[in-house]
Amino acid sequence: MTDYDLIVIGAGAVGENVADYAHKRGLSTAIVEAELVGGECSYWACMPSKALLRSGHAVRAAQRLGGAAEAVTGTVDPAATFARRNGFTSNWQDDSQVSWLDSADIALIRGHARITGPRTIEVDGVEHRARAAVAVATGSLPQLPDIPGLADAAPWGTREATSAQSAPDSLLVIGGGVAGCELATAYASFGTTVTLVARGGLLGAMEPFAGEMVTDALRELGVDVRIGATPIRVDRDEHGLVTATFEDGSTLVTSEVLVATGRTAHTAELGLETVGLTPGAWLDVDDTMLVHGTDWLYGVGDVNHRALLTHQGKYQARAAGEAIAARFQGTTLQTAPWGAHVATADHAAVPQVTFTDPEVASVGLTEAAARQQGLNVRAVEYDLGAVAGSALQADGYTGRAKAVVDEDRHVLVGVTFVGQDVAEMLQAATVAVVGEVPIDRLWHAVPAYPTMSEIWLRLLETLGRP
Repeated sequence: MTDYDLIVIGAGAVGENVADYAHKRGLSTAIVEAELVGGECSYWACMPSKALLRSGHAVRAAQRLGGAAEAVTGTVDPAATFARRNGFTSNWQDDSQVSWLDSADIALIRGHARITGPRTIEVDGVEHRARAAVAVATGSLPQLPDIPGLADAAPWGTREATSAQSAPDSLLVIGGGVAGCELATAYASFGTTVTLVARGGLLGAMEPFAGEMVTDALRELGVDVRIGATPIRVDRDEHGLVTATFEDGSTLVTSEVLVATGRTAHTAELGLETVGLTPGAWLDVDDTMLVHGTDWLYGVGDVNHRALLTHQGKYQARAAGEAIAARFQGTTLQTAPWGAHVATADHAAVPQVTFTDPEVASVGLTEAAARQQGLNVRAVEYDLGAVAGSALQADGYTGRAKAVVDEDRHVLVGVTFVGQDVAEMLQAATVAVVGEVPIDRLWHAVPAYPTMSEIWLRLLETLGRP
């Protein structure tokens, strides 16, 4: 048996941050990983997917700009794009990440961890005990819809799509959420014939115009977007081709099928039943990430289902690592909203970027969500393409912005931008929402001219002078 103050299960970005922040406060820490140190984001999600998307974005951005468009004589080179992606994943080798753990004085335990009791885990027959806490940061897994034949058709999940070494001739994407839309964009950029099917509109959790604009853009890119369509059966034949059959009897034959219809908790094989919890379930936590009903188990990142985003999981990890240290050392916990040991932003100030083309960048609540919470809100929209900075950014710039204001408190509770290059404008909106900056004060935050950020002035003018 080896003792540590804190044992973290899962060495992705979230787990690494829990261990690091607790260690910085003086705790001895170990991290357990069954696959690659660095986790999903480094090898099969955030980094490789954005690397696959970036080349297409750059080519189309040049094509939208007179003077640059004339210099663009070709299309995206898939082989070069995949090679660049391989660089970002270090060819699926985790040596540099392991070196970082060594430099941070965090012990690495290779293997599959199972919880065997309070503060105790077993890895490949060896027991390890945590004096302070065990933190679960094992993430989530793709959820396969119950479509006859699909499981046997060897479908791609996001892992297969982000780690492929070549583009298929044709691809069926099932699911109209963020992953489905992003990967449809990437593969259409490579010349793949892409069909995307979704039960409802695309990006349904966002402002309606976001999904509408992304739908139009995907179709312009050549993607066959089918709303309200779901396969009733999927089969792969002896030649490797996939046939999807739809309710109306029509069929679609493609080289590959990608399923992007949701995620489930990666907790089925952790031994949660030994401490009275349900295997395979999301972990129910408080704002310090402590699992309800325990005083030693933490669930951080996707496993708690608060916000399935790497940056939000890392935010939770910073709070959790320091909360674990504070509890163990008997120092004061700061658990009031926006305190050092809580992840308050999870509730109504989550930023997110969908890297389609146009990008969708949002933070906080949509108008619909704000009204559902009973807030007295007013929403204003503005054509982002009408801003001088946007016109300079791209010829015929198409975009839109929306601000949702809590009329009782006179603060922003949600902002959405749709358009080319809007991702880099999101942090200003995040600061305004998290900081609850009064609308009157925002009038004094003067946007530089001529930049796309002038949209802030236009939104305020639409709201009206105080």
